[in-house]
Amino acid sequence: MNVNDGSEGVRFTVRTGSRLLLLSLAAATCATGSPTSIREAHAADAPSAYPSRPVRLVSPFAPGGNTDMVGRTIAPRLAERLGQNVLVDNRPGAGGMIGAAAVAKALPDGHTLLFASGAFTSVAATASKMPYDPVKDFSWVTIVITYPFVVVVRNDSPVRNAAGLVELARRNPGKLNYGSVGIGSVFHLATELFNSMANTDMLHVPFKGSAEPMTELMAGRLDVIFGTLTGAFPQIQANRVRALAVTSLERSPQLPDTPTMAETLPGYEVTSFAGVAAPGAAPQPIIARLNRELHAVLKQPDIGKLFAELGGSLKLTTPAEADSHVRGEIAKWRRIVAARKIEVQ
Repeated sequence: MNVNDGSEGVRFTVRTGSRLLLLSLAAATCATGSPTSIREAHAADAPSAYPSRPVRLVSPFAPGGNTDMVGRTIAPRLAERLGQNVLVDNRPGAGGMIGAAAVAKALPDGHTLLFASGAFTSVAATASKMPYDPVKDFSWVTIVITYPFVVVVRNDSPVRNAAGLVELARRNPGKLNYGSVGIGSVFHLATELFNSMANTDMLHVPFKGSAEPMTELMAGRLDVIFGTLTGAFPQIQANRVRALAVTSLERSPQLPDTPTMAETLPGYEVTSFAGVAAPGAAPQPIIARLNRELHAVLKQPDIGKLFAELGGSLKLTTPAEADSHVRGEIAKWRRIVAARKIEVQ
């Protein structure tokens, strides 16, 4: 299974059931976990003076991508608010499952947190087996940022807008192709949602890296891609590719003249996100404290500007709203996986 985090173009390969994955996941569990009864007892006896030691913010992807950059921007500012160090701990592998498993099995005392991306929901929809329950084993604190995707074609393509893409794809079933960073990635599922809603059948070409789909598009070997704003924006500015639509319900401030896909396909919406979660049994007072402090960080004046440079928008939610968002995304992608008969390899 190839999985992308939905914001930074990082790809991971998961061989479900392989000895390597099982050993890695087991190691993550052993390193941070404890029996459920002990974790629940610890949660019930949560210290009032939280936090009492440094907080670990697990980033389930390699350093350097957009999601990791956002996490590393927030961490020192959150540390100032909490009065304890907040250490970013990169735990890449298995499409983010190794890092997520480490948090799911950690003591639910608020000292181990997950900085998740949209890949959390696509993995939950496509993985045949997971070392945690993506709904029950996490208490969401807040969504931090949302990212729309942008639909682009070559600048010399006859397709001028989203309606033109729908028309051409309908007239040529199975002949147009699109690229993504892998089977089961948010980009793959976003395009299959388009296929489902537009009644089209564009063919998927998965790649190993985040740069390859754009390279292949400009070389004329792909017809269209649904990609990140950060990846596409330089090529749009250089007039090498044409933006047909953004996938959010509202137009992007970075591309104010580009329509939304919903203007052509009413109801179409895809955004990736980054957000913070604690282990599922974390006490609500700690979740509330983290939500309050994170919102104070996110309201700092330069945060919105940074997020805009990364192609995203600031998003402040309650814990309940964050939980509802994640549940909704998982359910949406599971419907698409079933409807489009997507088989994860």
